[in-house]
Amino acid sequence: MAQGDSRFRPNRREMLAGSAALAGAVAAGIVPARAEFGPPRHGISVFGELKYGLDFAHLDYVNVDAPKGGKLSRTPSVWAYNQNPTTFNTLNTLVQKGDAPVALDIIYDSLMRRALDEPDAVYGLAAERVAVSGDKRSYRFTMRPEARFHDGTPLTAEDAAFTLETLKAKGHALIRQTIRRMESAVAEDEKTLVVTLEDGTPVSLAMAIATLPILSKTFHESRDFEEAGLDIPLGSGPYRVGQFEAGRYIEYDRVEDYWARDLPINRGQHNFDTIRFEFFRDRDVAFEGFKGRAYNLREEFTSRVWATGYDFPAVKDGRVKLETLPDDRPSGAQGWFLNTRLKKLSDPRVREALINAFDFEWTNKTLFYGLYQRTWSYFQNSDMMAEGPPSPEELSLLELYRDRLPEEVFGEPYTPPVSDGSGRDRKLQRAAAKLLEEAGYEIRDGVRHTPDGDVFRIEFLDDEPTFDRVVQPYIQRLKALGIDARSRTVDASQFRKRIVDFDFDIVIQRFAIPATPGEEVRVYWTSDNADTPGSRNLSGIKSPVIDDLTQRLIDAQSRGEQVTVARALDRVLRAGRYWVPQWYKPVHTLAYWDVYAHPENKPRYDLGLNDTWWYDAAKAEENGLAG
Repeated sequence: MAQGDSRFRPNRREMLAGSAALAGAVAAGIVPARAEFGPPRHGISVFGELKYGLDFAHLDYVNVDAPKGGKLSRTPSVWAYNQNPTTFNTLNTLVQKGDAPVALDIIYDSLMRRALDEPDAVYGLAAERVAVSGDKRSYRFTMRPEARFHDGTPLTAEDAAFTLETLKAKGHALIRQTIRRMESAVAEDEKTLVVTLEDGTPVSLAMAIATLPILSKTFHESRDFEEAGLDIPLGSGPYRVGQFEAGRYIEYDRVEDYWARDLPINRGQHNFDTIRFEFFRDRDVAFEGFKGRAYNLREEFTSRVWATGYDFPAVKDGRVKLETLPDDRPSGAQGWFLNTRLKKLSDPRVREALINAFDFEWTNKTLFYGLYQRTWSYFQNSDMMAEGPPSPEELSLLELYRDRLPEEVFGEPYTPPVSDGSGRDRKLQRAAAKLLEEAGYEIRDGVRHTPDGDVFRIEFLDDEPTFDRVVQPYIQRLKALGIDARSRTVDASQFRKRIVDFDFDIVIQRFAIPATPGEEVRVYWTSDNADTPGSRNLSGIKSPVIDDLTQRLIDAQSRGEQVTVARALDRVLRAGRYWVPQWYKPVHTLAYWDVYAHPENKPRYDLGLNDTWWYDAAKAEENGLAG
């Protein structure tokens, strides 16, 4: 971690005041008596690595001279919590209820903010500095006195404490589960917030807490926090909610007098006067909207469209620009997740049979124009992915669980089989049929039955028809095995409710694993999240070994140790056959009407569209696209 800032060393009066406040808090049983804080710091990271020093002027990946103005109009690329990329019916994004619009979090500030060219470092935003106790259990944040909400009221430590305690009790399941080991958040005074964690909790939790949105205590105390609705929330960030029409579009307007616009962590960013998101329930309709300039930018996720769709006149004459940018983030896990809570999918042999039935090679060649690579790891596209036999360090760790693990974990990690690309690989079909037979799933009257005598029926659940061209050939191969496979498309709200309630057989999802895994990964595969509505443990994984390895992953004391644990964990997860792995591509494919510009180098761990791009008025005029 960075060394203390001499400018922030307290004088004697401040030390006495701080000691008195701390003593009162200790007497009240709020802050552990043993909490002795080190010098204040301008940033923190999991393993103490900070790229930017105390006096950094701005982040390296921004253009500090970027002009302000213009509008970015686009479709969603990423979303969080209860946000929905196809529609919305609430402006409360921090709870379970309702469907919120994407990017709503940009109206809020947080205690600290990520630097997107580092794997995990955060630097002061609403909090100008943080001091860490010797046992790394308590964190004292000193708030910036100039921090303000959009209505001009101060953003204080009381607001931050109220937010954290409220989110822990009533927030979205993904937030509650992430911060559940936060013991308390207490405002010692308006300027000082002390966050205390449970014993043995890693610094990654403090960093997750530091990047959560801060709410106004005054605004929310008179409202039902858990209620969904379209009342405009009070924020403090670089943008506020502007015009919107539920389910169709939302605009975020830049706050002209944003209190933190000149801080080093923000310089050269938030350049658009307005950021507008358009919502479409159908990807093909969305693409036609782009061609008609209903909006100006899209990240293309459909390989067919990228390979064949961009041949319209505006592309040929240069008014629409196509760009491919590297995506160096871990790709994580994308695939069809199998609900092992259901008896019919509880046998790993059955799940492996379903993996064998998916012909990625044919799908990639025929449907994806060869643009994708196969996913097989939960840590795909990163050094945390298990490859080859276990290293001595991995083996030493795995030996602790030998009596509870299948033998394959101690050899090459499980990788889905490679087909002959014909779409009719009989060898793989026979292997799948054999696994089903071994599990007691027999064919009777041409139909596969479970050991209980029920027809083996599988439903693929989705909220849009785009994947039909991929799902239907897969379904035909499953039917050839005697499985009664079918697909069902439901509306976005029903889809989300069924996901929250784990009311599905098979569903497609992608898990984005951070470059430095922390508390947030628990929601993907630990036992205590298997039955928590809204968690990302879609497969219902319950394994004490996986739980223990996950704890070791989070508690790792060095990056090397974390990589070793991640690889061991990856081997165990892959041995469970909990999903049918799909595909990934290590690049961003973008199409935009040529009215935008961006820095020469993007941040390594993000695309930076909303933050670092800007509207180029001269280019828009030159291309006849102004206005």
